[in-house]
This record gives sequence, C-alpha cells and structure tokens, in this order.
Amino acid sequence: MRRLLPLLVVGLLPMAAQAADERNDIPGCYPYAQLSQQQPAPSGRELVVIIDETVQMSQALQRSAWDHAMRYVRPGDSVRLYQFSAFLQNHYMKLQFAGLLDVPLQGKVRNSIGSKSLKQLDACLQQQAAFFQKTFGQQFVGSFGKPGEEIARSEIFGSLRKIAEDLASRPSQERVVLLVSDMLENSDFGSFYQSNRIRDIDPEAELKKVQQKNLLADFAGARVYVHGAGLVAGDSKGAYRSGSTLQRLEQFWRVYLQQSNADLAAFGAPELTADLR
Repeated sequence: MRRLLPLLVVGLLPMAAQAADERNDIPGCYPYAQLSQQQPAPSGRELVVIIDETVQMSQALQRSAWDHAMRYVRPGDSVRLYQFSAFLQNHYMKLQFAGLLDVPLQGKVRNSIGSKSLKQLDACLQQQAAFFQKTFGQQFVGSFGKPGEEIARSEIFGSLRKIAEDLASRPSQERVVLLVSDMLENSDFGSFYQSNRIRDIDPEAELKKVQQKNLLADFAGARVYVHGAGLVAGDSKGAYRSGSTLQRLEQFWRVYLQQSNADLAAFGAPELTADLR
C-alpha cells in the first residue's frame, strides 16, 4: 500500500503532460488502474478556500476552518486553495493547491469490472484520499500567517477580484467559497481601521468607494462562508469589537458580495458556526 502512490504518480506523468493546461495536484486512480473508460463524471461541485495571510489566527480557529472544509468535501469534488496578503515581496495572491478527487465505481459498471482491477482501483482510491488530506492539509496550514510575522497591509478587495477572475475560466455547477479572513481592508484604497481600532464603517459609503475604484468581483453565483471576521489579536489595542461594529461590517460584505454575483451564506465573527452547504 505504501508503494502504491509513488507508482501511481509515475504512471500518471504522460497524462499530466497532455493535460498541462488543467492543474491537478491529486494523482488520478482510473488511468493508474487502466480503467479510464469507466471513470465516472465528477460531481460538478467546487470548494474554494481563500486564506488571508495577514490574519494571526489561533490554532483553534485554524482547526475549525479545516474541519468545515473536510466536512464539505466528498469524492468527485474539485478543491482549490488560495492565499492572499498585501502586494509585497514574497506576499501576494497565490494558488497553493488545486485538485480533483475521483468518484468510486458503483452499480452495474462496478459489477462488470474484474476483481483484480477493482482491487487495484479501490486501494488507489483509499491512498488518494489520504494523499489529498496530507497534501492539502500541508498547504492549508502553511497559508496562515506565521507567528511574529506581522503584515501591516491587507489587500482584500484587489485579491478577491483577481481570484474571481481566475475562477471565471473554470465554470462549475456548484461553487462554495470558504473565506478565512478578518475582512478588514487596510490598503492604499482605504482602511477599516482608525487609531489602531476597527472603525464603525458606513456600509453604503464604503460600497460607493469600492464601485468607483472598480473593485467589485464576479463570483458567478458562489455561496460564500466567512470565518474570522473582525478578528483582532488579543494583545492589540482596541481588541474589543462591539456588536454594532460587527453588524456594520457584515452588512457591508453582504451587499458587496451581492454586487459581486455571490451570496453571503454565513458570516463567522470570528468563528463560523454554520456548516458549508
């Protein structure tokens, strides 16, 4: 079993060269088992995880975000992971992971396959699931800000627009976005801070500024779940956020996402308590 994955990866090299335009960090099992003709269609669902590197997030909140992602993903899903920050040296928007999980064979098609091929396929699918969790997990954890590494700026609007442009070339039947961020813009465009505190923004006024700067995005009808909103490090000045401050923040992002062709399904301030659906 331990030798299976390296052999699988080697076996896929010719196929990967043919499909170089479609990044897939997860080695496929059907070509490996020589069952490409029997491969079921993918689910049409896509999970897009977007992590804001500028936010210092506790281990508990990081784990909660991971659990949300893992509860949602199932065989046949596409998964993408983006990291964004300020536009600084070594800190910028990156696609950290992109992969497609295979769907197991079922029913008559499965019954028509020989036992040797099925055994090889089933073993590979188990290995694929483990490979996905390990590889995606490493990139997931590595996308969060490092302790003691403080990034003063946060380009949320510009990063979301670029990510939406990247996704536009990848139509999907159903797209869910897990956005892990404090949702506090702090750039040359404008800042949601004032005197080291989160300021009480005027949602309507801020939205007009976003429109004037052409910073809306197009997420093609995605459902967006926010995790970490309003998060301020406990030792920072003004770490307290009032209910009305967070309410204004949520109101702004709800309308922003509506105008960016997306639906704000849940707003975790800071912890997301609703499951991804």
